[in-house]
Amino acid sequence: MFLVIVTCVATAILSLILTPLIRKFALRIGAVDLPGERRINLKEVPTMGGLAIYLSFFFALFVLLPIPLWQIVPTFLAATVVLLTGIVDDLIELTPRMKMLGITIAALVTYFGADIRIDVVTLPIIGSFSIGMFSLPFTILWILAITNAVNLIDGLDGLATGVSIIALSTMGVIGYFFLTVENAVVSIMIFVLVGALAGFLPYNFFPARIFLGDTGALFLGFMIAVMSLQGLKNATLISLIIPVVILGIPITDTIYAMLRRYLNKKPISSADKMHLHHQLMALGLTHRQTVLAIYCLAAIFSVIALMYPISTLWGSVLLTIGLIFGLELFVESIGLVGHNSKPLLNRLRKFAKNLNKKE
Repeated sequence: MFLVIVTCVATAILSLILTPLIRKFALRIGAVDLPGERRINLKEVPTMGGLAIYLSFFFALFVLLPIPLWQIVPTFLAATVVLLTGIVDDLIELTPRMKMLGITIAALVTYFGADIRIDVVTLPIIGSFSIGMFSLPFTILWILAITNAVNLIDGLDGLATGVSIIALSTMGVIGYFFLTVENAVVSIMIFVLVGALAGFLPYNFFPARIFLGDTGALFLGFMIAVMSLQGLKNATLISLIIPVVILGIPITDTIYAMLRRYLNKKPISSADKMHLHHQLMALGLTHRQTVLAIYCLAAIFSVIALMYPISTLWGSVLLTIGLIFGLELFVESIGLVGHNSKPLLNRLRKFAKNLNKKE
């Protein structure tokens, strides 16, 4: 345990040292985010900050920890594919399809090279069953969904970095204390990644001196997707729910963005300024307050996720129902789908009016 703590601290220090160097490098090659209609920043800010996280993280895994190479190399190769995809996108802006292609190639490397996949699912009453030929598409879909969800919330200074720290820390705690010894190794890797993010955050928090860029956002999303999958090889209903709850903020933002665009008859991949952070800022919160508010929301999701391993089946069912109900109320109250799309709130108001009439 002492070695793990020392490694996490050393990784954070290395990230702290590398980040300003990567910042200078990004400025030199022209990897900068310019102000624009879809941007929050008012001046140009260098991107590619994820490169500092990537270098710090894998240096720690290869050099500082006694982890067998066969456990690291396939994930390293897949993560490198995602990182290169992000670097190219930060430089010349790839199309969504090209980014998807890069992530899919990395997912295939993960599936066949690292043997990280979902093979067996265990459900209450039904029991255990193999998903067979659906294992590959389900794994690729999971990685694509989580990677793009994290990428979507990277809209404010320090937002994706902080939310990822909270999500990864929760995953690490659950994996280390509640799951198997194999998951304990994954948890150590998770804590090392948290260390790399902690060293980067001071430069990325408002006002940011460097952005994650797609280099970092795609890399982070990919690593979170892969690390959550490593605990799902023999998945139960609860083990499937836990990572979804932990990643509640990016997943919620992604799902409602897709729903919003579908209802407005716009392409799913189109951009808009109605994401969670945009809506909170529209309510009057400052940039910093919005980021801190979303950190708090992410922490609430994490606390709920920590309750699943110690709950009974029916306790988990009630917890999930309550979470979905509360989340829908919150989403409708801030207008995440649209200010005119509030079915649950409208029904509750109608119900309240009927009660008042009866009284």
